[in-house]
Amino acid sequence: MTKTGNFIYKTADKFKDGIISKFTPQDCDLFESFGIKYYGPIDGHNIKELVDILNKAKNKKGPVILHVITEKGKGYEFAEHAPDKYHGVSKFNIEQGLKASTKESISSHVGKKLVSMADEDDTIVAITAAMPSGTGLNTFAISYPYRYYDVGIAEQHATTFAAGLAKEGMKPYFAVYSSFLQRGYDQVIHDVSITKKNVTFLIDRAGLVGNDGETHHGVFDLSYLNIVPNLIVMAPKDIKELDLMMELSAEIDGPVAIRYPRGNSYYIDKGSYEKIKVGTYEVLEEGNDVLVLAIGNMVEKALNARKILLKDNINPTIVNARFLKPMDEDLLHELLKKHCKVITIEDNVISGGFGSRINKFVVDNNYNVKVENIGIPDKYVEHGNVEQLFETIGMSDEQIANRIKNL
Repeated sequence: MTKTGNFIYKTADKFKDGIISKFTPQDCDLFESFGIKYYGPIDGHNIKELVDILNKAKNKKGPVILHVITEKGKGYEFAEHAPDKYHGVSKFNIEQGLKASTKESISSHVGKKLVSMADEDDTIVAITAAMPSGTGLNTFAISYPYRYYDVGIAEQHATTFAAGLAKEGMKPYFAVYSSFLQRGYDQVIHDVSITKKNVTFLIDRAGLVGNDGETHHGVFDLSYLNIVPNLIVMAPKDIKELDLMMELSAEIDGPVAIRYPRGNSYYIDKGSYEKIKVGTYEVLEEGNDVLVLAIGNMVEKALNARKILLKDNINPTIVNARFLKPMDEDLLHELLKKHCKVITIEDNVISGGFGSRINKFVVDNNYNVKVENIGIPDKYVEHGNVEQLFETIGMSDEQIANRIKNL
């Protein structure tokens, strides 16, 4: 390019920049002062304009900020009117939109339960990080709009905000997906746990979540919460026990985490449904030789495996180990004296989770028993139907029964 051509090109480029800046907010001066080129606001649904700006940004030297505005669900009427419900969907009829489920989800049940608790306790408040429908808190928002806080996609802030509310005498419940709580882990430790703030984490989507895949499987929470002091961590075997745990959390003066899976409400109808004491397990089936310790919704799998084993005259003891921490040490001592084989089952990575706590207890107390941990292997699990995924990683009811049988 000649000197004259180069001059004309640069002059035209500056002229175009000037025209664009005429229609951009004054805030762009902030970025420009740092040497960052700013373009925007840009209509993200205007493809021609967007492509032009992207090409321009690509040819710029140095950092560039594109301020693009879009509307979630744009062009699809059902999604435009209810964008939060179309955040992540399975197959559905495009002409009819999503149909309302006839079954109550666990998340929806949690929201309703929290409303009933708030009816009796005006210090209870609810927090979400931009997931009101997904966590079931949309019900709470309708019933108690001034005690409901949506802080946006900011789990770190939500956790610290909850700690602040607790300091002022409130009882905050932060409903959050297991995989998203990872973002606020530092705040769980420093802002909630160290100062023993009265915050309850309602950890939704714990375990395998299915079609959302490896980025959304909640398979690390038992491990990353296991090492946090002052934190009580529990997992219910079914929806009725979840209610009891939520009621218990309101009585505890300190941090609590309750984890539960994605899916519809379910009821096992096994064991006691009386008021729960912190750090207590329950024996659901008395057996011999093999002791099976299952946590959360893995209790149902343990019971199903037992039914299979009974056909071979194998009768394992099934325990609902509903607390990750504190452990029911008295019951563990009693049971380990009666059994020579132990199986732990969790829908969490094996490393550092529930099984690891049991292993340490066995070693620390010099029990001469054989222990095998069943859980998510040390790899990322892809998307798919939950039961199919369990089978892929060796955790179907039949596979668990075989592992108990072969121990």
